[in-house]
Amino acid sequence: MFYFNVFIVILFFWRPDSMNKKEQIKSATFIPDNKDLQILRLLQADAKLSVRDIALKIHLSPTPTHERIKRLEQQGIIKEYIAVLDKKAIDRGLVVLCMVALSVHNKKTAGKFIEAVKLLPEVVEFYNISGDFDFMLKIVSSSMDSFHEFFVDRLSEIDGIGQTKSIFVMNTIKESHQIL
Repeated sequence: MFYFNVFIVILFFWRPDSMNKKEQIKSATFIPDNKDLQILRLLQADAKLSVRDIALKIHLSPTPTHERIKRLEQQGIIKEYIAVLDKKAIDRGLVVLCMVALSVHNKKTAGKFIEAVKLLPEVVEFYNISGDFDFMLKIVSSSMDSFHEFFVDRLSEIDGIGQTKSIFVMNTIKESHQIL
């Protein structure tokens, strides 16, 4: 909706010479080659692999492999290294997809809503979507009671919410963070 207009403005007024050197390097067009893609696939499957192990698997020496990994990090292609946890094992087995439509559609309302939701640790994924709703939140909770408390006492207290719809996940069929 309104984000499209902001994106257009950024495209027309963005000037590379107004960025510092680090921003210019990061924004430069970078297309990963086959070796880079191999590295990314290996790290997605096991982020604890050593540079040496990766180098052996892609048939390069450790130094150029390390340089490639650093470049992928600097370019923002590798955003972070994380541990994927078993939600049930840490008492966060209830997964809720909550759709939110704002009551007013303007930058100020949306900005405040976005900033407030980003501070909620129960929200593990947060999307701006199209259709009848404006946002989709993936929320993890320990139980229906704890979700209800979160929803009533925290989420619904955020200004600007017009309508919500919650969908409760009964069973996770596939969950992956591997995109390559």
